[in-house]
Amino acid sequence: MDQTPPRSASDAAIAGRTDVYFNRTRAIVQRFGECQVTYAVFLRRPVVSAPRLMLDWLEGVARDRGTQFGIEVMHPEGTWVGAGDPILYLTGPFTQLADLETLYLQKLGPPCVAAHNAYQMCLELPQVTFLAMDARHCAGAEMQDMMAYAASVGSAAAKKEGARGFAGNATDSTAHWFGAPRGFGTMPHALIGYAGSTLRAAEMFHETYPDENLTVLVDYFGREVTDGLAVCRRFPDLAAEGRMAVRLDTHGGRFLEGLDPAESYAVLERHAPGAIRRYRSETELRHLVGTGVSAAAIWRMREALDEAGFPKVRIVASSGFGVGKCRVMAEAKAPIDVVGTGSFIPDSWSETYATADIVAYDGVPRVKIGREFLLRRNGERKRNGHKPAV
Repeated sequence: MDQTPPRSASDAAIAGRTDVYFNRTRAIVQRFGECQVTYAVFLRRPVVSAPRLMLDWLEGVARDRGTQFGIEVMHPEGTWVGAGDPILYLTGPFTQLADLETLYLQKLGPPCVAAHNAYQMCLELPQVTFLAMDARHCAGAEMQDMMAYAASVGSAAAKKEGARGFAGNATDSTAHWFGAPRGFGTMPHALIGYAGSTLRAAEMFHETYPDENLTVLVDYFGREVTDGLAVCRRFPDLAAEGRMAVRLDTHGGRFLEGLDPAESYAVLERHAPGAIRRYRSETELRHLVGTGVSAAAIWRMREALDEAGFPKVRIVASSGFGVGKCRVMAEAKAPIDVVGTGSFIPDSWSETYATADIVAYDGVPRVKIGREFLLRRNGERKRNGHKPAV
């Protein structure tokens, strides 16, 4: 007869989702004797520390199991971490930690990489406000929460260096990470298709939400300039009050209205000639003078708005604004007011793989060959670039 005490619902969920060899390790240690262990938890690439989701989960598991874990965070949330440098050390009974590794690493690696991306994006365009639009690209609610948290961490780190960072995001459920009561956003392309015209969609939105600022997608019919100006003329008060914006989301298969390769170069010659007078990779050239939402497209939209007497109408840019594109936009001094992006989500998921290695058993340092750099070395391990106070 099985004398093993029943597991809690939390334990059952953990057992079902962790790697089997961790479950078996737990059973073996339960049979042969407890051991106090210390794990070093790290990533193999530079990141911004974003451990809160992992730490909250570990604290919840410890409560459920009636135990305690010792957690020494070496790099506090929002600080830079070098490749291979432990973000934290985790200490506790081996029987209580052995089966948790799979799950807590899932909650650490992706936010750290995404936070690093968001941090870099904000620093590349420090005078631009960002809006997190990652939800549609996330694999479910847990990832959605993870990515919003990461963007908020990267944003906060960049704000300390003078950037405007992220003002919020596009969903209500994760808006709290940005200190906002709800998500931001006005209309998708679907509403314009329903309305039959960009102008009518703007009218519908304003009639339904008269107190909201109006941001209008202007690329649906390929008439970004024409339709953008039509909406401005329809709502001159909103335009004059700075309560209106046009959002450029031009498809990568076509140029913004009125542009072609030659005219795109001409636009940048007028506003940022230095951006196109040195060697550029194919990707950088596309961001500058290519199809889609290029620097030339943004400058051309700004020209049209100013020439028509709408200098206070803002420009929101979206479509692939990752770190590289933000850098090119900064070099072209593109007149962007807001960037809507989810491109802080890691491109290469293998870069998000966090690792945990035990570095001490009952206080005795021991780690596999090749990972000696994780050892505490008699307490001399630096905490975020500084030795701990004695």
